[in-house]
Amino acid sequence: MIRNARNTKSDHHLIGKPQRKIEGLEKSTGRAVYTDDVTLPGMLHGKILRSPHPHARIVAVDTAAAEALEGVRGVVTGRDMPTTFGIIPWTPDEYPLAVDRVRYVGDGVAAVAAVDEDTALRALELIRVEYEELPAFLDPFAALAADGSTPFVHEAKREGRNGNVTKHVLLDFGDVDGLMEASDVVVEGEYFFEGTTHAPIEPHCAIGLWEPDGTVGGAAPSPASAPERRGKLTVWSATQVPHYLHRELARVLEVDPARVRVIQPLVGGAFGGKSEPFDLEFCVAALAMKTGRPVKILYTREEVFYAHRGRHPFHMRYRTGCDADGKLRSVDAKIVLDGGAYASFGLVTTYYSGQLLCAPYAMPAYRFDSTRVYTNKPACGPKRGHGSVQPRFAFEVQLDKLAERVGLDPMELRRRNFIGSNVRTVNGFRVTSNGFLECLESVERASGWKEKFRRLPFGRGVGVAGSTYISGTNYPIYPNEMPQSAVQMQVDRSGRVAVFSGASEIGQGCDSLVALIAAEELGVPLEHVRVLRGDTDFTPVDLGAYSSRVTFMLGNAAIDAARKLRKLVQEAVADRWEVQPFEVLLAGGRAYWAPDTERQMPIREAFNLAEAQFGTLGSTGWYNTPKDVHGDYRGGTIGASPAY
Repeated sequence: MIRNARNTKSDHHLIGKPQRKIEGLEKSTGRAVYTDDVTLPGMLHGKILRSPHPHARIVAVDTAAAEALEGVRGVVTGRDMPTTFGIIPWTPDEYPLAVDRVRYVGDGVAAVAAVDEDTALRALELIRVEYEELPAFLDPFAALAADGSTPFVHEAKREGRNGNVTKHVLLDFGDVDGLMEASDVVVEGEYFFEGTTHAPIEPHCAIGLWEPDGTVGGAAPSPASAPERRGKLTVWSATQVPHYLHRELARVLEVDPARVRVIQPLVGGAFGGKSEPFDLEFCVAALAMKTGRPVKILYTREEVFYAHRGRHPFHMRYRTGCDADGKLRSVDAKIVLDGGAYASFGLVTTYYSGQLLCAPYAMPAYRFDSTRVYTNKPACGPKRGHGSVQPRFAFEVQLDKLAERVGLDPMELRRRNFIGSNVRTVNGFRVTSNGFLECLESVERASGWKEKFRRLPFGRGVGVAGSTYISGTNYPIYPNEMPQSAVQMQVDRSGRVAVFSGASEIGQGCDSLVALIAAEELGVPLEHVRVLRGDTDFTPVDLGAYSSRVTFMLGNAAIDAARKLRKLVQEAVADRWEVQPFEVLLAGGRAYWAPDTERQMPIREAFNLAEAQFGTLGSTGWYNTPKDVHGDYRGGTIGASPAY
């Protein structure tokens, strides 16, 4: 007998038990469809000509010979797309193809579409670009010290400013200098964290398709000639952020957003490296609009490294003070970020370099002074915890130095500084649950810490570090009050459930997440749930796969939608049985009466009862972050999260 019909934790049939990913068999058997697997009739192959110089003015671009080559169907340059783009709306500093200057080796200059890849590559060799080479900034400190005697990487936004500075953030909380002076022990250190890049199995790939409205011969006006493009643009892309790509395609190419569709096939890994628009997505769209035929561009592995957006190199200087018992008193940080040629997520990364340090340890006072500078190298951006990993390395070394000075085991020093649960950090972030102490205990036990620490042979040792990260930022990339995650859910008379999700499946399992939630809440077998995702024409908006946000935000949206449907089904079955709705349990493909589970019916019959009583069964669910999760100061929203 089942006593509780409210689907509490003890009643879970699927959640918390090992499950296969719902797309796992497709992937393991090679049937999964990725962007490069998509082939359209008449599809052309695109290639991008890239700069051989780290910094140079573009004097002239001659594409005539390339356009005359047999098999070439279209060529575009920066002049065809003269609008800058960027994932952060305040820093759109990148052209789809360079217009006036190239700013790193690999910067795109022109793109061609031809009948095959070999012809496209030959066409690139025929494009003549005249460059005026400029001094390049390859060292962040040289970029920071620049006086304008040679051109900055970007023009300064205000007269007298250094155009090489992307963003400067100086924030302090508490009496940093006073508490540092009063500390019993102060340690200082300088640290360098080299940049790293993503290496997903799947390179970036995109396909553009332009379907004009009644254009003779199927061709559309050239991208630069039509202020209002009458047609439909579809772009398939290996992206983490279909919604943001949709917005930027519409804005840069001057197409009504309602006429833009982004389709995201399965993504073969990303790790942050596909979480903003890239030149190839604009180029396939522009070339498709110019030629009237679908165009595909697949990066080579070399181009993946040009695209980069990997982890920023950080130069860090820390002063950290504690009392004689090892309790932190004051932290003072100065950081220079090497940002590469474009802003990317750099504005956020600059804040993250300081904002995310303040847990899981309590600190009474904290200051960080962070400056991101442009250099003539591939742009840095988001890579797995961007902006938080580098300072965490430096700070944890600082903690080890403090432990050494005060004579504490590094594990014990971290325990003494535990921030606790249901607290606010010194910079005003709200921390609710916190399992850090349990984590430390588990690691200490499993690692054999007490037996190994300082007892291993010369050159061997064990170390410990703690960290925290966000479960989604509470601040959307562009300011709005709309949901950050949403799903639509539909129940079919056959007993099948369809979930329409805008989330990005990049291998982390978000399709399985919503399928499990729908199956658990509505009582259907997992194989009866269909997840439809990756198409902006049919799915609600989700902000993308970044900041470790998807399980928390999409999961809450899915629970919201599923419980609305479950309530209707329970009410309909309860009316038939003349019982209370909360006594109706949906599980394992059947509806049960909880006091006596011998009384039951197939879930299909329960769905049909609900449809007969309430009409077509569908619901929406959504999630938005509460507004009270951050401090009230400029930049307080950046880094704040509904959970950590």
